[in-house]
Amino acid sequence: MTPLDQLKQTIRSAAAYNPDVQAAPACILWPDRDRLWEPVIAQIQADLPELFVLGDYAPEKRSGPAIWLRCAIAGTLEGITYDAEMPPILYLPGVGRQDLRAVSECPEALKPLAELQYRGVIWTQVNAKDWTPLAFLSSQQGGLDLDIARDSATRQALLAALPRLLKEAITDLQSRHLDADAFNTLLTGGDPVRDLLDWLNQPEAMKDGMSGQEWRAFCQVCHSRFGIHPERDSALEAAENLTQRQGNWKTVWLRFTEAPHRYPQLIEQLRRLPPPDLGLFPDPEEIAVWPQLNQQEEERLYYALCELNNKPAHQARERLKVLESEHCMRRDWVWADLGESPLAMALAPLAVLAKVTQRSLAGGQAEDMRKFYACEGWKADDALLRALAEVTGQREQEAIFTAIRSVYHRWADEAARHLQQVWKPGVDGLKRGEASPRARPGECVLFVDGLRLDCGKRLAQRLSRRGLEIQEHTTWAALPSVTGTGK
Repeated sequence: MTPLDQLKQTIRSAAAYNPDVQAAPACILWPDRDRLWEPVIAQIQADLPELFVLGDYAPEKRSGPAIWLRCAIAGTLEGITYDAEMPPILYLPGVGRQDLRAVSECPEALKPLAELQYRGVIWTQVNAKDWTPLAFLSSQQGGLDLDIARDSATRQALLAALPRLLKEAITDLQSRHLDADAFNTLLTGGDPVRDLLDWLNQPEAMKDGMSGQEWRAFCQVCHSRFGIHPERDSALEAAENLTQRQGNWKTVWLRFTEAPHRYPQLIEQLRRLPPPDLGLFPDPEEIAVWPQLNQQEEERLYYALCELNNKPAHQARERLKVLESEHCMRRDWVWADLGESPLAMALAPLAVLAKVTQRSLAGGQAEDMRKFYACEGWKADDALLRALAEVTGQREQEAIFTAIRSVYHRWADEAARHLQQVWKPGVDGLKRGEASPRARPGECVLFVDGLRLDCGKRLAQRLSRRGLEIQEHTTWAALPSVTGTGK
């Protein structure tokens, strides 16, 4: 149930009467001297078709002067109808209950309605005061009994947010202390962190897309929650608070990292800010905020990978292990999601490549080599391809090529030469007809040209994640496998 639902029930219940001793009320009068309900009366009319408004003559809006209202509720106007089971409700903006009670002093324009206070009922509080939005929402007697602050800023924010407030779930409102900040947040859409990020990304467009009331509410929320004021502080100054991630700004940073591609101009703002001096041993969490420092780390990694060209394979593997420990956390930084850490991303498969190639494949007989490659060796080729897939720029590719050659080239060359020495024609390899499986009824045979073992393993993993049962079987392939004989 929403406040609008409760308001509708409360107003209608004002017409309750005892038919044994009373006549049904002719109407329900709704006085509103300060016109506090007027901004939402059209919204309320949509739910209360029997609601009529004192005002300018506008039959299509069920609005008109006092004499027109008398005719409308009397049923003498063509095209004006309402449910006869529901007593008509007359909303009287600018009119207080006392204005109707003093009949002799009642303005001429209101006199046609004055006698309705005797034949009808007036919707008022138990203390005979007019219902205001604040009173209805907070009163324990006849209201919603919500916890609402009483300061002037809250009252102003409540009136501004009233159209949206009427649509909220009462259960959600009952669990909160409602103050100016809560109502301003509601007015701006209910997500101040998202709104702040949108403003940091496009300050002018954000302001132009809001009404004056919404913009003022947004500024108040920013001031109370984040300590900035969009009217007085620039987006660049606010971005500096974002990099510090103190208090509520920590939540803003986390939301930014969830979808950084949405805020390209904010990223440019961060690039314009000079990073602070973080000392000789900076905290990685402090570096993570700055795109400039992440780029410096990429440069450092680039030169470290290029230096592997002059190192023996066992030293290169140890160096890759160290580099992985230094840079692995950067894959969790927002800059990796933005594609600004390709070398850090490629370092993960390079570390796998270094680990797998620690054990030589050049040992034992051909069958021993087949078993080891099918179990572990294929991971080296898979890691190599994954590392290459992470980089596209020529400069980064050169660094990755250097790292790969330092640990992989000799490992693969020794394995190939050893296989040539231990291969026994007629003993090892495929037997005639072995590579031509025949489909049984209900089966489908899929032939893939050049399916390397590392690619086959990837395929098996993807199929397994989809819930399929996988059985793997490996055989030797003809060399070269792309020939007609190989197929």
